[in-house]
Amino acid sequence: MSSESRVPDLKAYILGELSPQEQQDVERRLASDPALRDEFERLRLTQTALLSLREEEMPRRIAFVSDKVFTPAWYQRLLDWPRVALASSAMLAASILIHGFLPGKAPVPVAQAPVAQPAAVDVKAVVDAAVGKALAESEVRHRRQAASLLAASESRAEAREQENRLAINRSFEILDRTVKNLRKEVSFASADLGGSR
Repeated sequence: MSSESRVPDLKAYILGELSPQEQQDVERRLASDPALRDEFERLRLTQTALLSLREEEMPRRIAFVSDKVFTPAWYQRLLDWPRVALASSAMLAASILIHGFLPGKAPVPVAQAPVAQPAAVDVKAVVDAAVGKALAESEVRHRRQAASLLAASESRAEAREQENRLAINRSFEILDRTVKNLRKEVSFASADLGGSR
């Protein structure tokens, strides 16, 4: 089998993996064989399309719908006002109970002034209002964070979409040029065939 009859390795030629002598052999074959040139153009188009794609990192973890999107840090969970209020009231109740059951000196009688009931109601209303205000502020802050993260995500998605459109347009331009070249070659070949008859 002669060196002219075997099919050259076009993939290695496109990737630059051939020796200079082998490259010259492939170039000579490309100049003389139209079918080989077509195959070479298809491989080059594929390589161009692949090189235009952007490399992306694989996701490290897949998020599910049930996952919490915005989990607060440990210190934010500690400073959550309803929990702090509940914990402090539980500690106060426990200390009162412990103090009541511990043996100790007899309490010294103190003249007690009558305590008005509305004052207790007012304190409860103030505490409820403060807790409600803190919750509302926390909600507003979380909504702002969510909106800013959503806007950033949308802008990244738009940028990726624009890049993909550009890559597709480039691939179509290359494909269009290749089709035009093939049409020219076909018309030249048909003209040669028509003229030789």
